[in-house]
Amino acid sequence: MSSLNFKHLRYFWMVAKCGSIARASEQLFLSPQSISGQLGELEASLGVQLFRRVGRGLELTEMGRRIYSYADDIFALGNELLDVVQHQPAKKVQPFRVGVADCVPKTVAYRVIAPALQLEDPVRLTCREGKLATLLGEMAMHRLDMVIADRPMPSNLNVRAYSHLLGESPLTVVGAPAVLAELPTRAFPQLLDQAPFLMPGEDFAIHTRLLQWFESQHVFPRVVAEFDDSALLKLFGQGGAGLFVAPVAMTDYVRERYDVEEVGRIDAICEQLFAITAERRLTHPGVIAVAEATKQVFDSATSVR
Repeated sequence: MSSLNFKHLRYFWMVAKCGSIARASEQLFLSPQSISGQLGELEASLGVQLFRRVGRGLELTEMGRRIYSYADDIFALGNELLDVVQHQPAKKVQPFRVGVADCVPKTVAYRVIAPALQLEDPVRLTCREGKLATLLGEMAMHRLDMVIADRPMPSNLNVRAYSHLLGESPLTVVGAPAVLAELPTRAFPQLLDQAPFLMPGEDFAIHTRLLQWFESQHVFPRVVAEFDDSALLKLFGQGGAGLFVAPVAMTDYVRERYDVEEVGRIDAICEQLFAITAERRLTHPGVIAVAEATKQVFDSATSVR
């Protein structure tokens, strides 16, 4: 291979972004046949397969994902160059790519990531959501700067990474007024016995700890539903399906947003937030901003203990 054909690379990048040749052809104003032919030329020149057929769609191969990561950076720099030429602010915008494990509550993720957009030196934020193992694989391929999770780096994954505890908060049990009206007139936590309860799914770090705590207190809530999505769980809680838990640090927001009231505190269980990075020390300004924001959010939980 004597040189890289950037036109072919752009066609590949667009197909990968759009998810299909047909949608990419609409963006590029080219026929699908033309794009398909030039993708074939790019694969031949690189000597690798970029896509594999999955049903009627296309899926990036492992090498295709790596090349897409480089292409993403190349064309992002190209867009920055055009901004400079067109007399836009010439300050280089640093990419900040964050993975959010799907067991992290979205309200928490928003509050700790958003301050990164207020840095003096601007960053271009990209957020990916998914299973922790998948996100860590992306980070190992240098496609993410950090992963936010509710647990440290799993020991069974062959990924070189470091865990940084950002903050932790005890739990509060809350419920809609209609649910609270049906609770027995007993002290907490005894009132939880046989009360309708919405459990976070097994992927949540607090799932097993909650079950163990119930047993230690000799209370056995009636689990009416289990959710992998914390936002959906809260909506069911708002609708009166059952009691649920939230971090004390987010209690005021949850009470106001979902019209629920606090039932009691579980100080024995803390919901934790970790930053997992490929570096031992936190150096990226966006990662540092997230760490500082998390400290402020979770400090509110310890200040009222």
